[in-house]
Amino acid sequence: MKANKMTDSLTNRRIALAESRELDLLASMLEREGAVVLRCPLVSIRDVPDAAPVEAWLKRLAAGTMQDVIFYTGEGLRRLLGFAERVGMKAEFISALTRVRKITRGPKPVRALREVGLEPDLVTDVPTTAGLIAIIEPLKIEGRHIGLQIYGQEPNRQLVDFLVSQGAVVDIVAPYIYSSEADDLLVIDCIHQLADGRIDAIAFTSSPQIQRLEDVARENELSHALRLGLSRTKIAAVGPIMAAELERRGFHADVMPESSFTMKPLVKSIARMLGT
Repeated sequence: MKANKMTDSLTNRRIALAESRELDLLASMLEREGAVVLRCPLVSIRDVPDAAPVEAWLKRLAAGTMQDVIFYTGEGLRRLLGFAERVGMKAEFISALTRVRKITRGPKPVRALREVGLEPDLVTDVPTTAGLIAIIEPLKIEGRHIGLQIYGQEPNRQLVDFLVSQGAVVDIVAPYIYSSEADDLLVIDCIHQLADGRIDAIAFTSSPQIQRLEDVARENELSHALRLGLSRTKIAAVGPIMAAELERRGFHADVMPESSFTMKPLVKSIARMLGT
C-alpha cells in the first residue's frame, strides 16, 4: 500500500469533477482512494484575445503611475508575466513590482509572487473581497493610484466602489478569460447522471464552472433536472469563495477544506464526507 493512501475510503463512489487546469491531478488523487471519476471539465483559462489593454497597463506600472497593486489570483499574475515576457518587459515588470505595495487576496497570488522572488506586503486572512476590504480599510489610500488585477472580464464592483469611495484611482487589468471547455453533450450527460442519482458527489473549484452548468441546462431545458440533481448529490467546494457562489445560486456546499483551499485538502474533505 502506498504511504499517501488514505484507506480506499472512496471505493466505488462516483465523483464528478468540473476542474480543467488540474483535472488529471485531482482525478488521480480521488482514484487512489478508490473513487470512480466522471471527468467533465467545464471551463478553461486563456489569455485575453486583445493584448493591447494589458500591455498598456504594464507600461503604466513600469512608468511608476501606481503605488499599490492588488492581485486577485495567482493565475492573473502569471498571465501578466507571460504578456510582459512576450513584449520584452518581464524584468521591467518584476522590477516595477518591487516598488509598489503588493496586496493579495489569499495565498495563491503569494505563491506566484514568490516564484519570481517577491513577497507580498499585505495578505488577506480570508481569500474574499470582504477580506481585501478589511485589510485595505485602515490604510490611507486617498489619491493613490491602485492597479487591480481581476479575473474574467467583469470588474468586482464591490471592491472598485470601495476603493473609489476612499479616494483612490483604480487602474484595472484583466489578463485572462474563461472559455467553454467541455462539449455540450458531455455536460448534458453529467446533468442527467446527477438527476438520476448516479453520482455521489460533485466537486467545484471555480465560479465559472457552476455558471457553465446552469447555462447548458437552461439552453437545453434541463434547469429543473440540474437543480434536482444538485439537491440529491453531495457538493464539495474548494474554498469559501466557491461555497459563497453556490449559496448565491441557491445551492449548498456540503463540504469544504477547513483552511488550505487546494486540491489535496479538497480530496481529504470529500473522503471524510463519503468515506466508508
